[in-house]
Amino acid sequence: MQVSATKIPNAEERKGQVALKAFFNITQEWGCSSADRQKLLGEVARSTLNNYAKLPAVRLNRDVIERISYIMGIYKALNILYPNRELANRWVHQPNQALPFNGTSALEFMTRGSIIHLAETRRYLDAQRGW
Repeated sequence: MQVSATKIPNAEERKGQVALKAFFNITQEWGCSSADRQKLLGEVARSTLNNYAKLPAVRLNRDVIERISYIMGIYKALNILYPNRELANRWVHQPNQALPFNGTSALEFMTRGSIIHLAETRRYLDAQRGW
């Protein structure tokens, strides 16, 4: 009888899997397209995004982990600032005259590709919260 060896994910791979699950749940709530998701993760290839969507236990590079961390922080801040998820999720799509958005929606701003856009969005929301 042959026993198949099932690979047990290490801590880094498990962390990647949990981060991806959070990312896909948040971006689904926000109504993001595949193209939005690719840009939010740093212009990853469509095939990479499709693999990530299967929620594998995978070690993500530092840039992707950092991007997902910003997205999680933005999501948390919005859910603190707004009394219900519908309003919080709507905010992401509404044009915003405040700096740094200058009339674009937060999602348009965040999907410009640079991690700085995610950081600026997080910083803006933290300031709104009084942090």
